[in-house]
Amino acid sequence: MSNKQCLVPDWPAPRRINSLITTRLGGVSVAPYASLNLGDHVGDDPLAVTANRRHLASHLPSEPCWLNQVHGTTVIEAMAGGKTTPPVADASFTRLPAVVCAVLTADCLPVLFCDRSASVVAVAHAGWRGLLAGVLEQTVVAMDISPDRLLAYFGPAIGPRAFEVGDEVRRAFVASCRDAAAAFQPAATGETEKWFADIYLLARQRLRQLGITAIYGGQCCTWHENDRFFSYRRDGATGRMASLIWLSAN
Repeated sequence: MSNKQCLVPDWPAPRRINSLITTRLGGVSVAPYASLNLGDHVGDDPLAVTANRRHLASHLPSEPCWLNQVHGTTVIEAMAGGKTTPPVADASFTRLPAVVCAVLTADCLPVLFCDRSASVVAVAHAGWRGLLAGVLEQTVVAMDISPDRLLAYFGPAIGPRAFEVGDEVRRAFVASCRDAAAAFQPAATGETEKWFADIYLLARQRLRQLGITAIYGGQCCTWHENDRFFSYRRDGATGRMASLIWLSAN
């Protein structure tokens, strides 16, 4: 895939680790899903989604293990070639080569994981609900590797000057972790009950609490970079991007 069609994470992962994140470019879907929409649940023409997924799969060792994401904390072991009916989960992991873990996003935070020995990889879908509930923590538990041996990469998510939330969201995070207060700034709307949330910082805090310090990425904003990324908050009806990770045989 071209540089416009995907991002290749810039992180010091071992050679066996392969990862990529699609953008909105390079597919066949038409507005408002233009053009590389990979979500089959957003109202796009199913034939277009199938064509887009086929194009993506041609650059992968196997069909991705797609998930039925519900903003929860369930983590599954990815299966080769995916399944006809996607399992209900928001994260997956694998220790097998050529099995592709994948999540779909359009503002929520995708987090890629691997270990320094290249024995396991994982990916998690972390919207604010899943992040608060512990999807990252559950993913690390499922990987069954000492956190100080793990690396994490933050894919494109809504940025800290675009992600407006209510006071109940801020209070919930601060109740869970006092340091989370630093991730919220008053929104420039004149409303004291609205805040801008930094989902990258919230995720980074939680990973550091686990003992993961090798954290990369987190510079993009899906809401502001409309030429590159889908954003549900910005557009409502829109497509989905994929974040994928897998192990090579050697």
